[in-house]
Amino acid sequence: MKRLFHILTALFICSLWQSCKSDKAFLTEKPETFYTVDNAFSSSAQVDQVLIGIYSNIREAWTNPNEQGWMFIFKGNGTDEFDVPSIRRGSTFNNYANINPDNANFYNIYSFWYDLISKANLAIYAANLPQVKWSTDADKNYALAQARFFRAFAYRNLGEEFGGVPIVTEVLTTPKYDFKRTTRIETYDFAITEMEAILNDVPATTVAGGRLVKGAVQHNLCELYLAKGIELEAASKTADAQSAYNKSVQYGNDVIDGGVYSLMQSRFGKRAGEATIGISVYKSGVYNTANIVDTVQQTTNVFWDLFQEGNVNYQDGNKECIWAAQIDYAAYKAGDGESKLPYSRTYGPVFRDGATGNLTGTNEDVGGRGISQIMPTFYTRDEIFSSKWSEDLRNSDAVFRRRFKGNVAASAWYRKDIPWTVLYNGSADNTTNINNRSLCYPVSCKIATDKYTGVADGENMSNLFRDDYIIRLPETILLRAEAKQRSGDKAGAASDINLLRTRAQCTYKVTAADMDDNFNLILDERARELIYEECRWNTLLRMGKTIAVDRIKKYAYWPEAQATLTFNFNLWPIPQKVIETNKDAVIAQNPDWINK
Repeated sequence: MKRLFHILTALFICSLWQSCKSDKAFLTEKPETFYTVDNAFSSSAQVDQVLIGIYSNIREAWTNPNEQGWMFIFKGNGTDEFDVPSIRRGSTFNNYANINPDNANFYNIYSFWYDLISKANLAIYAANLPQVKWSTDADKNYALAQARFFRAFAYRNLGEEFGGVPIVTEVLTTPKYDFKRTTRIETYDFAITEMEAILNDVPATTVAGGRLVKGAVQHNLCELYLAKGIELEAASKTADAQSAYNKSVQYGNDVIDGGVYSLMQSRFGKRAGEATIGISVYKSGVYNTANIVDTVQQTTNVFWDLFQEGNVNYQDGNKECIWAAQIDYAAYKAGDGESKLPYSRTYGPVFRDGATGNLTGTNEDVGGRGISQIMPTFYTRDEIFSSKWSEDLRNSDAVFRRRFKGNVAASAWYRKDIPWTVLYNGSADNTTNINNRSLCYPVSCKIATDKYTGVADGENMSNLFRDDYIIRLPETILLRAEAKQRSGDKAGAASDINLLRTRAQCTYKVTAADMDDNFNLILDERARELIYEECRWNTLLRMGKTIAVDRIKKYAYWPEAQATLTFNFNLWPIPQKVIETNKDAVIAQNPDWINK
């Protein structure tokens, strides 16, 4: 648990005593190179640097610029939404013969949150040091609010993922081996108390994108009270659960109906005037103007606008952006290698392997330079948009591209739309077809573009350089819908779902009868709206019961999940390394993971 104790500067002083007793000035000197928590900070700007570091950490976890396996899991690998393609079978997170408390991914995620907590605690401590001066009380209060938010945000995630965990609120200057676990509800309560305490110290909006705003706090309180209500209901504390659900709805109302945010209903932003776009098709996948042999025409729409460069931040006129990670191409060129979204690379299909006789290359006609670290399951790519659910802007070709023209001259499908039956079943060997289906799939506008920034500078088509949502208003609406349904208001839940379906111009609107007791409708709508955005593990685990396990076994692409997932869980295990390191007190393992 070294990261739990980490702070930015050294915590111990080496005192050097000289034998020359006459030099009293030297003996009383405080060398500036010997830093402690108390003397390392001398200005409010230094405290803000700690906060900026936390923003950077969160950006890294959401966007995964260094392609770390645990971050793909954090964003949904191994759930109903995502699996790994054939070329990544070794990194599957669906083989429960290898998933146990010793699995390093659990430790990495657990440690990430505690590292963030330690930095937040440091910022809180430093902000209150007497030598740190602030321009105004409001500036100090906002700095403290950001730090307390980050700490509460970390505990909300830990509670959803691991349950009750130790609450650490102080900077630790000596090793500690006797941490005590709280309950899951106590973890949620701590985060709720912190969030509610800062509501009046956080602005409704900011001049620049990326900084914390009140809507992000209210959104998290909506989720926290919902999560708490689920736990209270599971403990048969019905009245308390109802009260928690009511609070969840209340905070959802504050965001949704508070006048700051609204769903974008009409075209907006830098490309609003482009009613159609044309994606160039390159012969043999070779990128140059002479090799453009055709185009794929698409009709754009308001949902597509939401994911275009320059359109993401609230300050860009996007009234449904509550909080976004900041990405800047100029910063990337200047040396910030994490200021990118490597989504075309990490999420993109590999047609050049799975459909090599018909499609090849690494350009925009195949979704960019994809290497498919994880891939959407058939549930995500097809089932959620099947039958009456198909008419939906989120299933339109510009948003979820399903048309690809052959670019291999020898192919019978050269310059023609290739049917998915051909892409999926192009071999006489069934095993090859199963593998190819995992490499070939539709391309979301959230992970690819028709206009890649930086190509003229030598960039390939791996990265996007737009800002990236951490919280978008539709997720608040979906949380409120779930809270309404759990409180018995299925009609209200359906009405909330239809706010999204109306904006998406869906022909089918849901009714109270669609709101099933296993929350499949809400989970399906979350997938339709938030694919590549939400942290699906958090959603599934906090829902309780056997929802996570049932959906993983039903929708995983490969058979390992069905064969090895022989137990139920709605929490991840406490990492075994954490249990063993805490040698002076017992941290009990989550029951479903004992002896795994």
